Amino acid sequence: MLVAGLAALVAVLILGAWIRYGGGDRFPDRTSAPLLPASVLEVVADLDLPPGNIAVSESGRVFFTFHPEARPPVNLAELVDGKPVPYPNSAYQPGGSEPLHFQSVLSLRIDRQGRLWALDNANHALGQPRILAFDLESGELVYHHDFPSDVAGLGSHLNDFQVDPDGRFVYIADASIVAKTPALVIHDVVARESRRVLEGHESVTAEAYVPVVQGREMVLFGIVAIRPGVDSIALDRRGEWLYFAAVTANRMYRVRASDLVDASLAPKALAARVETLSEKTMSDGITTDLAANVYISDPEHDAVLSLGRDGVLHTLLQDPKLRWPDGFGFGPDGWLYFTCSSLQHVIGRSEEHVRANAPYQIFRFRPGPSGIAGH
Repeated sequence: MLVAGLAALVAVLILGAWIRYGGGDRFPDRTSAPLLPASVLEVVADLDLPPGNIAVSESGRVFFTFHPEARPPVNLAELVDGKPVPYPNSAYQPGGSEPLHFQSVLSLRIDRQGRLWALDNANHALGQPRILAFDLESGELVYHHDFPSDVAGLGSHLNDFQVDPDGRFVYIADASIVAKTPALVIHDVVARESRRVLEGHESVTAEAYVPVVQGREMVLFGIVAIRPGVDSIALDRRGEWLYFAAVTANRMYRVRASDLVDASLAPKALAARVETLSEKTMSDGITTDLAANVYISDPEHDAVLSLGRDGVLHTLLQDPKLRWPDGFGFGPDGWLYFTCSSLQHVIGRSEEHVRANAPYQIFRFRPGPSGIAGH
């Protein structure tokens, strides 16, 4: 009886997990013939472990994270003479001597005030989620904020973010891979306050698709499909519109930044101001340029696309060496940098498997229109 009861309990748990995390169809392929040849790509760095996100300063300094899913000893680094150097130093890396050492930093940005921001999701909030800012000139920590549990609770995943032009507000995507309560988080740097908005709204919610990347179905244990909630997030260059979407969502959305920071707006009133922009591909990182194009990394099709003001998708680049194109960052002179995190070789894989599939790349190319360095 006891064995039968345990077996029934396990079956119920598996069924519940499958209902919550499993199932799904193939995402539509919306790529087309690429407008640019792969020869326009330049390799910025070959790395032993996969990169996560990237930020490039006005002077061309390149900062990036090693993707936390690969369990790297160094989380945040600067490329110096083509080699990764721990930034701001080794003491801030995971397990380091600094009290605010990194736990699980994926996304970073450089604002127009000369600060490098790093978002620490603390391993889905098993630790203390926080955001930190370092002065680029000195490398000194100049700001940090610990998010309370009602903003970034257990199972949250503060994945990507944007800083407004004034450096006052930070807009954060909680992909909520585990808790399944995706939302945007608005952080007021001056007031040192944060709050969740649009939780559960269709614009932040994943649709039931299963990513398939270079032949691998992104499903763990045969049950858990890897489909984060809102992840793709970018501000236009004037800081007026925030563009955002879940990875496995069919559409890109946008909302005015002024509405997001208006705490007097009731949840339904804010939701009513969210605009559906257009169809998109499966997306990971996004960014914008000065001509109001939105760039989209498409991990399923080894591609980088752009979405114009007219709502039309254009495939800019497509090549098998783009293994899970991920985070974007404009640098000076019109260069658009991006990482390839190759998560099909990372998530659920052994350390030996990850290292056996090195090197992992950071690329750059000139898409035509320029952007603002750091974003």
